[in-house]
Amino acid sequence: MLTGLAFPASAGYLTWGYLLEQKATLIGLGNLLLRDEGVGVQAVHYLQEHYEIPPGLEVVDGGTAGLDLLPYIENRDWVLLVDAVNFHREPGYIGVLENEAVPALFAAKDSLHHLGLMDVLAAAQLLDRAPRQVCLIGIQPQIIDTGLELSELLQARFSLLIERILAQLAAWGLPCSRRSL
Repeated sequence: MLTGLAFPASAGYLTWGYLLEQKATLIGLGNLLLRDEGVGVQAVHYLQEHYEIPPGLEVVDGGTAGLDLLPYIENRDWVLLVDAVNFHREPGYIGVLENEAVPALFAAKDSLHHLGLMDVLAAAQLLDRAPRQVCLIGIQPQIIDTGLELSELLQARFSLLIERILAQLAAWGLPCSRRSL
């Protein structure tokens, strides 16, 4: 029995100190109509189709939403974002940013949904409902042009992107197991 803990109820815990439920959100971002720009959404759809999602993890197709994402971010223990990101590196590069580095990257406004996400993170902070931890796993796009399929390069790197997502979730105590065929 846990005693002596005092977590605020708004953080997903009961006020008498028992760990009730960890709350985490995995959000895939991007525009599916612009090839590599939709990689984040494709990644979360892939995970939902091929993996068992553990209790306490909500998976969201965030698309190009802005402030509509606030309910999926506020009062969470962890928020994991997956997106095509201009890291100014070679196409296919996978980068990980955490906490303050996430809104700092989005301040560059490389995409309209990045601007909206920066607003959501700022709104959660202003409301005193910011998540404990925010992590962004991004991949440098190769082709952002009209079309539904990822570039060949991002298709080849997709499994590594999925592995990085799974590793981050497992590090947070939210392992996803592969569905049996």
